[in-house]
Amino acid sequence: MKGSWVYVMTNRMHGTLYVGVTNDIARRVGEHRQGIGSVFTSRYKLYRIVYMEHHDEIELAINRETRFKHWPRSLKLKLIEAQNPSWADLYERFNV
Repeated sequence: MKGSWVYVMTNRMHGTLYVGVTNDIARRVGEHRQGIGSVFTSRYKLYRIVYMEHHDEIELAINRETRFKHWPRSLKLKLIEAQNPSWADLYERFNV
């Protein structure tokens, strides 16, 4: 799918959160799962993707990511739980 993605990686329900943006969600999450591409996700073992949202334009995705990163943790948790109440790993959606 063309466009870009804002996504959240974690290690467990209500665990450490990483908010990122990419134009290739399957590739980027695969990199996180392999421990490459981000020192932060590798250090904290953030290998589960629990939230993602698509944007048609990269600029929109970058703006959303920037705003999202400045939200209080409680709002981030509410957004994740609205889309993914069980905090399931969404990686299987990529058919890899």
